Amino acid sequence: MINPNPKADAFIAWSGHWQREFSELRRIALDFDLDEKLKWGNPCYTAGINNVVLVHGFKEYCAYLFFKGALLKDPAEILVQQTENVQSFRQVRFTSVDQVLEPILRAYIRQAIEVEKAGLKVEFKETREFVMAEEFREALSQDPALKASYAALTPGRQRAYLLHFSTPKQSATRLARIEKCLKGRGLNDR
Repeated sequence: MINPNPKADAFIAWSGHWQREFSELRRIALDFDLDEKLKWGNPCYTAGINNVVLVHGFKEYCAYLFFKGALLKDPAEILVQQTENVQSFRQVRFTSVDQVLEPILRAYIRQAIEVEKAGLKVEFKETREFVMAEEFREALSQDPALKASYAALTPGRQRAYLLHFSTPKQSATRLARIEKCLKGRGLNDR
């Protein structure tokens, strides 16, 4: 058993609704030769510098998040891809402590550790493979400065904009998002 991180103790004490579930998920993860850290405000279990599994909660469920879950075999069919655009992460979701099936979770954590030890990598889609909203394509063609600044972004930032602009169903919403960003406001600015 690894040494528990006091920051994870505080996280669980503060967590309220999912406290029992978080405690159980943490207990299981602490049995492995992983380091317990607090990342993104949640208990995260790492093998060296590599993230293996994170404990986190939402309004409707709490979950184990496997960082390279796309590479795991899923014989119990419990891994959830949060959205179609999530390429690597997979969750195992819980709505009660009774759903925490320890032997299965232990097998998945062991498998995730083996993926890290083997140095396996998830093959990510290229940025050019993501859908570009027609409204954004038009804006790029009309504004050379915008096109140049978009091209200068990292591939991850480009993907974030492509997803942000292409997600709305209505053209008016897509245009509003593009206009907001043309005024110099970032994706998370209000």
